Amino acid sequence: MTRTTALNTGLDDFLAWAARERGTALPVRPADAVLTLLALRGADRRSGVPEPTPQLVAQVLHEDLPGLLWASDEELAAVPAVLTALADRVRAAGRLNAKRHARLLAAIDDAVPGFRAAMADPAALTWPRWYASLLRADGTDPGDPDAVRAWLDAYERTPRAERPALPETLHRFEIAGRTFATRARLAEALLAAFARDTAGPSPAGPLLPAPPLDADRPDDALGAELERIADALTSRWTAAGLTEALAGPHAGLAPSPEALPHAALADRMLDEHLDYYGASSVPLPPPARVPAPRDIRALLHAAPLPAALAAGGDLNDERREIAERCGLPGPATAVWDEGTPQELIELAADILAAQVELLPTVSGPQDSWALDGAHVLYSLYERGSTPDSVARKASDTEVAEIPPELEDAPAQVPAIAPAAYETPSPEELSVLLGLPGRTEADREAIDATARSLAALVDRLAETGCVFRRGDTFGLTPLGGAVMRHVMAAGQVAAPDAATVAGWDAAHTVAAVRNWPPRIAARTLAAWADRRAGAEQAGAEQAGAPREGAEQDSGAAWAPLLTAVSEAKAEDRQGTRLREFFALLDRAGVPTAALRTALTDPVTGAVARRLLLARGDEVPEESVPPSARATLLAEELDARWTDDMRAHVAERHENGGTRIPGPDEIPPTTLLPAFDAEAAAWPGGAPALVRSLATEDPGTAHRTLTALRDHHPDKRVSEAAARALRTAHRRARRGRH
Repeated sequence: MTRTTALNTGLDDFLAWAARERGTALPVRPADAVLTLLALRGADRRSGVPEPTPQLVAQVLHEDLPGLLWASDEELAAVPAVLTALADRVRAAGRLNAKRHARLLAAIDDAVPGFRAAMADPAALTWPRWYASLLRADGTDPGDPDAVRAWLDAYERTPRAERPALPETLHRFEIAGRTFATRARLAEALLAAFARDTAGPSPAGPLLPAPPLDADRPDDALGAELERIADALTSRWTAAGLTEALAGPHAGLAPSPEALPHAALADRMLDEHLDYYGASSVPLPPPARVPAPRDIRALLHAAPLPAALAAGGDLNDERREIAERCGLPGPATAVWDEGTPQELIELAADILAAQVELLPTVSGPQDSWALDGAHVLYSLYERGSTPDSVARKASDTEVAEIPPELEDAPAQVPAIAPAAYETPSPEELSVLLGLPGRTEADREAIDATARSLAALVDRLAETGCVFRRGDTFGLTPLGGAVMRHVMAAGQVAAPDAATVAGWDAAHTVAAVRNWPPRIAARTLAAWADRRAGAEQAGAEQAGAPREGAEQDSGAAWAPLLTAVSEAKAEDRQGTRLREFFALLDRAGVPTAALRTALTDPVTGAVARRLLLARGDEVPEESVPPSARATLLAEELDARWTDDMRAHVAERHENGGTRIPGPDEIPPTTLLPAFDAEAAAWPGGAPALVRSLATEDPGTAHRTLTALRDHHPDKRVSEAAARALRTAHRRARRGRH
C-alpha cells in the first residue's frame, strides 16, 4: 500500500471555491506550493485553508518559493492571484475584518516585485529547478515520471560539452549549497509541522499524514517519512520523480556540497580572508595570469599528481586517499576525459584541496608561528599571484622586521635553478629581506624552516597549481584560475580582470587600498588610461578638436582624486591620504590633476606635498587650512607610531616584555614635529590643536593624548585636554 504524501491544506476545496465564487481557474501547482508552504510556516488553518499574514506572505514569496518552485510565466503571474484569492477566502470565512484584509492585500502587492526578482535570479537556482527548466525546454512532460526518467537518462549520455551551460557566473558549488540549504529548511518546516500536529492539531485536523510510529524504530521511521514527503513535495513543484532520481541513479548530475571536496578549502579561504580583512566583501586582486579555457585540460593533464591519479595503478596510501575523495579514477574520469573547462577547474580544485589536507604544518622558531598549505595558497592569491620568496616567508618577523615595501614585492624567478632547495646566501638574504648585513648565522637560523616550507611548496606543486624555482615560488596560471574559483566558492570577493576593469572610480579606490602597492598602482593607472581613451574616442567620434595630452590625462584622473577625497571624508580614521597618494604617485598621476586637487578641503595639502616633491613651487596659502590639518593629523600620528616602535624595540633589547601604555611612551619625535608645525600655524599651538581635533579627531586622538600628557607648555597640554573632552562628547552623541 502506497502511503499518501498529500498535506491537509484544503487545496481542492480552495480551488473549487475560487472557480465557483470568483470564476477563476487557478493553476494547481503554484497553488499547492503556496498553501503548503504557508501551512508549514505555521499559518492558522481553522478556516479550512492556511491563513496568510503579511509576514508569512513575505517569507513564502521571497525565501521559500524561489528555491522550491519551477513555474512557467503563466504560473508565476498567477501566484499573486492565488494569494489574493486566499485572502478573500479567509475574509469570506469571517477570519479577517475589512481593515486586516486590506492590509494583507497591500502586503501581497508589496511582496510581488521582490518575488519576481527572486524567481528570475540565477543565484536562487537549485538542482531540481535547474533540471526542471531544461526538461521543459526540451518538451518533456513534467507530470510524467517515466518521461522525466527517460530525459535524465538521455541527458546523462549527452557529451558534457554539448550540455546546456549554467547561467554565467554561476558555479556548481553555488547550486549545491543552495539546494542543500533549501532542503534543510524544508526538513525543518516539516519537523516543526509534525511537532505542532502532535502538541495540538488544528480544528481542521493534522497537517501531515500520520507517520508510521508503530515501527520498530519510530525515530528513524519518522525521519524517513519526512524525507519521503520532502521528496514528493519538491518533485510535485518541479517535475515528477525528479528529486528521487537526482538523489539516486542520477546523483552525479546534482552533486551535494560533500561531493565537492574543495568546499572545505573554500571555507578555509573565507576564514583566512575574515582574519585579514573582517569582511568577505573586501575584494582581492585578480590573478596576474590565468589560462585560456582551451588550455586548462592540457595544464591539468600535465600536472604530476592529477596525472598519477587518473592513471590509477599502484598508488601510495596518501594518493589513494586523494583518489577516493576526488573520484579519480572513477566518477570523475568522465570529467578528466571530456569535462568542460569549468568542470576541469573544479576537479583541479578538488585535488588541490585533498592535497592540502594531507600536508604538515611548518612551524617557526619555538613554534612562534605556523604556516600550512591553505595559508600559503591564500597568501599567494592575496598578493595578486605574484611570486614570493621561501626564505622571506620563512623568516621569523619577530626578530627580523622586513620593510613593508618588501613584504609584497615580487621575487625574481630565476631562469634555471637546482631542484633541491638551498637557503639563499647571507648576501642574497640581505636583499630579499631588505636588511643589510645578514650573516651566516642569520641564514642558519632560518635554514630548517625554509627547507620545510620549500618541501610543503613542492607538494603543492605536484597539483600543477604552484611552482617553485630555487627560492622563488608562486601560483601557476592554472593555480590562479583554481584559487579564484575556490575563493568564490568561499564567498570571498575575488573578481576577475574584466570585472575590475568595469569598476567606477569609488569602487576602484576602495578596493586597491588593500592590494600590494605595485598592483594597486597599476590598477589605478589602467583605470585612468581606459577613461582617457574612452573620452578621446567619444570626442573624435563627435568631431571635437583634440585637447592637449596633459589636460586629457589630468581630466581622466580627476574622478580617482575625488574618490580618494570622499573616502577620507567618510572614514577619516580608517583612510590614510599619504598611502593613497603614494599609490597615485607610483601610478603616474599627472601634475595637472594634482594642481586641480589643491583646493580640495580634504586632499589639497597632500596634493601640494606631492607637487613639491616633484619640484613644483606651490604656495601654502593655496591649500585650505582643513586639508593642511588633515594631512598633519596623519603625519603626527605616524611620529607617534615611530616613537612607540622605538620604545618597544629598546625595551626588547633590554629584556623587557611588557607592552607599555600610551602615557609611558616618550614622544621623542612627536613633540618636535608638532612644535615645528605649530610655529608656522596661524594662532600657534592651541589653534593647531583645535584644528586637528576638528578635522580628524580619530586620527589625532593619540597625538592629542601625548600632547596632554607630555607637552611642557601648559597652554598646549590644556588645549589638548579640552579637545579630547570635546571629541569624546561628540563620539558619545554619535552613538545615540
